[in-house]
Amino acid sequence: MALTSTPPPEFGAPCPDFKLPAANGRQVSNKDLLTGNPFLVMFICNHCPYVKAIEDRLIILGQDFARVGMRIVGISSNDPANYPEDSFENMQKRATEKSYSFAYLFDETQNVARAFGAVCTPDFFLYDGDGRLAYRGRLDDSWKDPAQVTRRELWLAACDLLDGKALENPEKQIPSMGCSIKWSKGKMQ
Repeated sequence: MALTSTPPPEFGAPCPDFKLPAANGRQVSNKDLLTGNPFLVMFICNHCPYVKAIEDRLIILGQDFARVGMRIVGISSNDPANYPEDSFENMQKRATEKSYSFAYLFDETQNVARAFGAVCTPDFFLYDGDGRLAYRGRLDDSWKDPAQVTRRELWLAACDLLDGKALENPEKQIPSMGCSIKWSKGKMQ
């Protein structure tokens, strides 16, 4: 497992267009997220140990977002041929078993991950109410041990955006880190 960190973000970039199948059988697009409130697009997968370590916190985050009227989606873009644990069928099982509080989408072509510039799992893209990128950092200050979390950085950024505040020092956002996205053969970035 090679550790990958997110590159510097392009603040203000619009959310790329997408329409993907969700584990619950529906289709979800970026337009479904544009409600005037901040929203989160996160790239995750089933097999990554970094995602597994924060999975329960992501479920809580989804509940917190829903409580205040913000939307959140998770997208898996990994190559299911070489990583069968990340197949759509296994995504559906995982979302049901864990009662995901967010739509879990399948990016079979990996085109959506490319459009976002996603590089790892987890990779977080928080947009303001106008659909402009405002945060691309880590979830919190302890990826491995939830008992050691002292600052929920992503949640705090979302709350500031919801309250109409500009994020202070966006250049000081700490990148997320995790496993690289598993690109299909011949389609590596």
